[in-house]
Amino acid sequence: MDGIKYAVFTDKSIRLLGKNQYTSNVESGSIRAEIKHWVELFFGVKVIVMNSHSHRLPRKGRRMGPIMLWDIQCITDV
Repeated sequence: MDGIKYAVFTDKSIRLLGKNQYTSNVESGSIRAEIKHWVELFFGVKVIVMNSHSHRLPRKGRRMGPIMLWDIQCITDV
């Protein structure tokens, strides 16, 4: 089981277990066909549909001179 790192257990993923939907973190750079093959081989099931997306950690600020620059969010009052 090279590509699958670990299962993810959050409120949403636990709710999806009742629908036979499972969530897990996989190695970055893995393609969908590889992930599907790993799951079918390891668990002995037929994967019907698979959703995948990449998740990256947020960027850290960059230090330039005496101030710290961060991404600016616009907030408007109504």
